[in-house]
Amino acid sequence: MSDRKQNALTGFIDSVYCGSGVDGRGLRCVVFFSGCNLRCPFCHNPETLFKRGRETSAEELFQKLKRYKPYFKKGGVTLSGGEPFLQKDFLLALVSLLRRENIHVVAETNGHIPDEEILRALDGVIVDVKNQEADEPSVYESFFTLCDRIGCPYEVTNVLVPGKNDTGEKLAGLAKLVRGRGERVKFLPFRKLCEEKYKELGLAFPYEDMREAESEDVENAENIMQNRKFLK
Repeated sequence: MSDRKQNALTGFIDSVYCGSGVDGRGLRCVVFFSGCNLRCPFCHNPETLFKRGRETSAEELFQKLKRYKPYFKKGGVTLSGGEPFLQKDFLLALVSLLRRENIHVVAETNGHIPDEEILRALDGVIVDVKNQEADEPSVYESFFTLCDRIGCPYEVTNVLVPGKNDTGEKLAGLAKLVRGRGERVKFLPFRKLCEEKYKELGLAFPYEDMREAESEDVENAENIMQNRKFLK
């Protein structure tokens, strides 16, 4: 495919946010892709699941992001969502343009689409393990194994929901998944900042009755993962 055709490829995005300090190294612009293959009950971006988003070309989006390059020169661009891996051709076209400008590009993914071509194109991935309802996180094995094989750097995150995945049993399964890979899990405390979004979409928030996670919950989970002590 010619560069002109590749750059003209279109995709659907919900929004772009510049100023994040938690979605990869340094300050970053985050592109929220529309569409996802999962329906997590704690999702903080339900608008990316149920709205088509705005259609844009890779070139148009690249030009918009490029303007912020001086701002995030020690950071980069993070592709999030939704699930960016679902829009493969558009993602690859955008990443190609960004990398030509030496812009650091990572993607936040649910780890259910182990695509070697995408992973080789990126500078790294942030994989959020969804063990809040599922009992067995082994579905991520193939994704992490592929990352290890091709040398794609990855970080592992986990939304900690008290009463759902903060038990010793749940955390033991998570520890087993990352053990031997040299990875640590970054726990993200469950919050309900997304409730208004669900109301605006006319949707029930599945975790409305769940308690938000506090710093003590995160510390407890980290202690269990490190096998230092088991706290109730």
